[in-house]
Amino acid sequence: QVQLVESGGGLVQAGDSLTLSCAASGRTDSTYAVAWFRQAPGKEREFVTAITWSAGATYSADSVKGRFTISRDMTKNTVYLQMNSLKPEDTAVYYCATTGSRWPSFWFNPNKYDSWGQGTQVTVSS
Repeated sequence: QVQLVESGGGLVQAGDSLTLSCAASGRTDSTYAVAWFRQAPGKEREFVTAITWSAGATYSADSVKGRFTISRDMTKNTVYLQMNSLKPEDTAVYYCATTGSRWPSFWFNPNKYDSWGQGTQVTVSS
């Protein structure tokens, strides 16, 4: 089992930047990729972006391409989400999650993830 702890959320204005962190501990050897999801009130959990732990390959939703960047620091077992040019529609609780699935086509499905963090709130005011 992998334990995940997100941090870095907060209240910002439209156009601002914010960086989220996801610290992993426990049995991380079976983790193939780490993803960020988000969930706004009344909406389903939505895939944002993912990174393969070993190679660092990244995959992102169209809605965040060019604005959000995922990265990882293997020495710290931490994944980051750099969010630029934030919009009010980015307001949500952001979760990180791990998966052992090697198929990127599965990564958009939250049911393919094994471990989840508790989430961190990001609020973007207009």
